[in-house]
Amino acid sequence: MSDFTLNATKRSDIGKGASRRLRREANMIPAVVYGGKEDAQSLTLSHNQVIRFLEEEAFYSSIITLDIEGETEEVLLKDLQRHPFKPKVLHMDLKRVVRGQEMHANAPLHFINEENAPGVKEGGVVSHQVTSVEIICMPRHLPEYVEVDMANVEMGGVVHLSDLTLPEGVRLAAFEQGEDNDLSVANIVPPTVSASSDDEATEEAPEAEGEEAPEAEEGGEE
Repeated sequence: MSDFTLNATKRSDIGKGASRRLRREANMIPAVVYGGKEDAQSLTLSHNQVIRFLEEEAFYSSIITLDIEGETEEVLLKDLQRHPFKPKVLHMDLKRVVRGQEMHANAPLHFINEENAPGVKEGGVVSHQVTSVEIICMPRHLPEYVEVDMANVEMGGVVHLSDLTLPEGVRLAAFEQGEDNDLSVANIVPPTVSASSDDEATEEAPEAEGEEAPEAEEGGEE
C-alpha cells in the first residue's frame, strides 16, 4: 500500500465566491471530508501537493492519511472536479475510512500479457471497455489495482468481470445487484482497414466516364 499524507486546514468561509478566491488568490483547493460518525468538514488543500499526488496512479485507490491541522484520519478520494481545459483541480471529495467496516472503492485495471494473447499474435487488436472497477473490501484488503490477464484470449474473445482473478477479501460491487451485470472488460478484434489501403483502392479505381475537368489556367491571382 502506498503512503500518501495530504495536508489540510479547516475552512469556515464557504460558498462559490470564497472557493473562487481560494483557487485564484491562494492556489488552494476547496474540499470536503465526510462519512463515518463525524460530521462533514469543509477543508482547504494545497493545489501543488494535490497535483503532485494525482500524477501517481496509486493515489486514486489508496487509503490516504489526511492531516487536518495536526489531527489525522484515513480517507479515500471519492470525487475530483477538474477545470474543463486548464490543468487545475476545482474541488475534491474525501470519504472517511472506518477500520473494521467494508468500504467501496475504485481500483484501476492493469492489463497483462497482451502481447502473448493468441488473438494478438494473429494480428488482432486489444480493445479496453473499462479501465477501473468498483470493489468492496475491508480496508486492510484494498488493492492498488486488479490484474486482467489476456494471455489466453483468442481472436474475437471477450474478458468479462467474472473472468477477473480478484485479490483476497475483494469482491466486485457490480455483482451485488445480480449476475446480469457481468460486463465486458476487454476483447480482441480484427484490425480495421487502414486509411492508406482505402487511398490505394481509390487511386487504382477506373475513372468515371464523362467530360474531363478543364485544366487550370496558368498563373493566378496576385
